[in-house]
Amino acid sequence: MRASMSHKFGREYGLGTEPWKEHSTIPGRFTGNPSLSVTVSQYMISLHRRKVRLGEVVTSARAMDEPIMIRLWEFACQTPQKDFGPTTRQQKADDPTEWAGFNIRMMLYLLYLVSMTCLLRYDEALRMTWADVAFQNPRPTDFRVKLNLPFRKTHQYGDIAPFYLYGQPNRPWMCLVTAFAIWWEISRQKVQNLDGFVFRKKIGTDSTSQSFLECFRNNLLDIGIDPRPYGTHSFRRGGCQYLHIVLKWSFRQICNWGGWADDCDNPGTIFKYLLSWNDSPDRDRENYMNPARPLTDPCRACGRTCHCA
Repeated sequence: MRASMSHKFGREYGLGTEPWKEHSTIPGRFTGNPSLSVTVSQYMISLHRRKVRLGEVVTSARAMDEPIMIRLWEFACQTPQKDFGPTTRQQKADDPTEWAGFNIRMMLYLLYLVSMTCLLRYDEALRMTWADVAFQNPRPTDFRVKLNLPFRKTHQYGDIAPFYLYGQPNRPWMCLVTAFAIWWEISRQKVQNLDGFVFRKKIGTDSTSQSFLECFRNNLLDIGIDPRPYGTHSFRRGGCQYLHIVLKWSFRQICNWGGWADDCDNPGTIFKYLLSWNDSPDRDRENYMNPARPLTDPCRACGRTCHCA
């Protein structure tokens, strides 16, 4: 609510982002954004304190993790391709699992994966067009996808660094090159000249955040997962955790990749993405100091199974 007020005063009324304060030379005249006043800040802190005392806890969307992505990938790949056209409403009503076919599931998986890997908000991913996607072959043995996004919330005036995405043969469920290739081939069967949105509910119409969230929840139900803790921000949070925990990226590298400030002027933001009580624990607390605790899955680079790999 406060963010909406700050945006209203700052953007539509042109009051900017300076704190609300009395003019230094004109007594009785105030300048700045009223929503950013000291009084409002004190009230919000007091409100948060009272809510905590009453037992209310702010819950963020649960982060996506690699095991769930594996199950979504396998389910999409196992979905049979049908030749008799789109599923009718009657068929969907008779069998809820028929809410989407192979094509839609593959499109959704690409949307999940690009949001998670590139740390994109769902609206940033949905705005992507085929003109923003470039398939490159810089060396004979390398093939990559280059994403040039036209808009990001943190870069509203341009100067957006591109994303360079390479194949992941050891992790096909996390391979954006494969996901882009599959959806490009499917789209070319419907439309010869791909110049519109990459993600579409139907070929010829752009997708929306509401339809994306509905499809995401249906997809989780397909694999037997309760969708209620998850939301559109789950992939951005899950991407941060995947890059740090699985790929061992440093905080600075994650900030640079995700478009956060290079000087990390707000370190609390990234920690909120990495840590939350609502996320699935990666290991049991009772085994933290247990020298005989179960080993992890083998590292796909070195083959080690120890927890320090």
